[in-house]
Amino acid sequence: MSTLTFTGVMTAMITPFSEGKFSRDDMAAITEQQIAGGVSGLAVVGTTGEASTLSFEEHIEAVRCVVETAAGRVPVIAGAGSNSTAEALQLTKLAGDVGVDGFLHVAPYYNKPTQEGLFRHFSAVADATDKPIVLYSIPSRCGIEIGVETVVRLRGRYPHVNHIKEAGGSCDRVDALAAALGDEVTILCGDDSLTLPFMSLGAQGVISVASNFEVPGLVAMVNAALRDDYTEARRLHRKYLPLFRDLFIESNPVPVKAAMKRAGMIRSEETRLPLAPLSDESRARLEATLAALEKEG
Repeated sequence: MSTLTFTGVMTAMITPFSEGKFSRDDMAAITEQQIAGGVSGLAVVGTTGEASTLSFEEHIEAVRCVVETAAGRVPVIAGAGSNSTAEALQLTKLAGDVGVDGFLHVAPYYNKPTQEGLFRHFSAVADATDKPIVLYSIPSRCGIEIGVETVVRLRGRYPHVNHIKEAGGSCDRVDALAAALGDEVTILCGDDSLTLPFMSLGAQGVISVASNFEVPGLVAMVNAALRDDYTEARRLHRKYLPLFRDLFIESNPVPVKAAMKRAGMIRSEETRLPLAPLSDESRARLEATLAALEKEG
């Protein structure tokens, strides 16, 4: 059973498309860009990767592309969550067969299970693999929170349930997790703008959207916080705060894909319905933010 620990900057990768189809070439190129930028790991086919609009075949092909391109240079975790436990188990098996290093499992959305239902759901997943599992609590999208006591119960039974991506926007929640679990569970921030405050309370990194576009700066900020250099970490946080804000001016990953296309990192910024292209007003605001960041250097 692996108890590999994921820390630092792990990028929540986009899934690039070209003329409506998954673009393996762009995915491989992005993977190389990420590794060259110093990222600690890659999280593929999560929310930012538009997993909810991918077919099973596309989902696994994206995972396979990143695993093969990374070739062991950085760990790769695969989104395998679902609001159907049976489907989550199927995705876990398929991604595991491709050779990922761990799994990202979001709380089942839409169903709104009780905490007991969440415990049983994640227990079924943990029984199906011995690779590390990153729980993903994001109430704004799922309608429910993975309770602290539920995380404690899971960690007590399964040593490989050893991470949580916390995207509830609450420092109090991070403090409660850290107080209850100490070093037994690695907390990873799920909101770029909250990375620094979460790390000050015990988080060990971020699963980042912004690092799709800006890897070295985010790596420098997180590494500064990890070595307790909060003067430097704050400087970088303030530098990138406008970027953190405007990459969420519309639904993720629409703005970050637009930023990456502008920078020549991908050939197309297209997303899949029901996500619509970035509006003219939002594009102008994002353009101004990116231009200011380029000027600052």
